[in-house]
Amino acid sequence: MATTYFTEDHEWLSVDGGVATVGITDYAQEQLGDLVFVELPEKGRSLAKGDAAVVVESVKAASDVYAPVDGEITDVNETLSSEPALVNTSPTENGWLWKMRLSDEGQLAGLMDEAAYKKLIS
Repeated sequence: MATTYFTEDHEWLSVDGGVATVGITDYAQEQLGDLVFVELPEKGRSLAKGDAAVVVESVKAASDVYAPVDGEITDVNETLSSEPALVNTSPTENGWLWKMRLSDEGQLAGLMDEAAYKKLIS
């Protein structure tokens, strides 16, 4: 069963069997506004926690999305290349950004659960 974690940078990650699916939170997509472009990372790229992994561009601004933990990208959501608005309409389901194999599951301990994240944004 997957466990979901959140970062202070408004990313979510759903971890199942050492693989994390990563995206931005509903709060983050609301702040950005309508997305018009998503620059996806390359499969196989290694990321360190805090590395810029994805660029999302909205009508308001461009923003980096950072790696919440160390790992290697195993998959990217190719659909976003033609339908970036999926991040707005379904940020935690169809609008995921990338999947990564975790290098150090111990890093998950430094992330927030949903209750702590809701407190952060309230």
